[in-house]
Amino acid sequence: MNFGLIVSKQHPPGVSMVDRFREHIDQVRAARDAGFGLIVMGQHFLSTPFQEVQSLPALARLAAEAGTMRVGATVILLPLLNPVDVAEQVATLDVITEGRFVFGVGLGYREEENEAFGVAPKERVGRFVEGLGVIKRLWADDEVTHHGRFFHLTRARMMLRPVQQPHPPIWFAANNDAAVARAARLADAWVINPHAKLAVLERQMGVYRDALREAGRPFPTELPIIKELYLAGDRRTALTECRPFLEAKYKAYASWGQDKALPEGDSFAHEFEDLVADRFIVGDPDDAVREIARYAERLGVNSFIFRVQWPGMEQARVLRTIALLAERVLPALRTSRVGA
Repeated sequence: MNFGLIVSKQHPPGVSMVDRFREHIDQVRAARDAGFGLIVMGQHFLSTPFQEVQSLPALARLAAEAGTMRVGATVILLPLLNPVDVAEQVATLDVITEGRFVFGVGLGYREEENEAFGVAPKERVGRFVEGLGVIKRLWADDEVTHHGRFFHLTRARMMLRPVQQPHPPIWFAANNDAAVARAARLADAWVINPHAKLAVLERQMGVYRDALREAGRPFPTELPIIKELYLAGDRRTALTECRPFLEAKYKAYASWGQDKALPEGDSFAHEFEDLVADRFIVGDPDDAVREIARYAERLGVNSFIFRVQWPGMEQARVLRTIALLAERVLPALRTSRVGA
């Protein structure tokens, strides 16, 4: 079983982002020393009401602290971006990390981002599929000529290649059923979102397996899931301490339209403890061991990426959760060989 940390880079307005980024450096060092195997960041633009650094330059800096951990972007919003730029940036990061970069992609869902980049929502899938195909050709072919609906290249030659061949692992973050099936067809792994309840994910795992079978593709050797996770000495304390930050984060998600990207019938419109139940991991270390084992057994996932901070949460609580994971959760799971 593999464990990773998603560096939560969204922060309230008015705080020093220089100070917050220094804290992220310390978080990566703590995860490295705790035996984590991966650090990742997501991507958003115009992230009101939060301040947010951009993931690719931030990951280049954090890679210097990662040791032998892999470094990845859980989501690069491919429909918004030019595939030549993405191909060059990702290849550069794979060089910086000496072949340990994970190329995570997604469609995005926010109207503000689509409008700012001049992308019509109905064009996102087409831009995604075409752009990903161009990126893979730029990494593989000596010369690329492509005249598609959205992108045009004539005898383009990209001399820089990723260290990993034919390319870094491609992970696809997907929420709804159509996107889950698309992940099976186009990516090396589906990144399972942190938002949906376990019963929904179990049903979607059937969608994923069916789509893999139809595409003639094997089940991935590594299947990652992102989980919101917060630990304290007991469950009640953990719920009380994380509530102001985790609840505010999901209210922001709702205002961004994240609910619209969820499977039909699911939403964030619940009281906090109902929102947490069967969706997030909040409690003491023993609770975490049980919940992680449950997800591994019921979904077949073997790579857990934990988000342990939300906007406004102080560094001491973040580092405490990482320490509890290192001291009491990860050793118990490794000893039990859950997900092995």
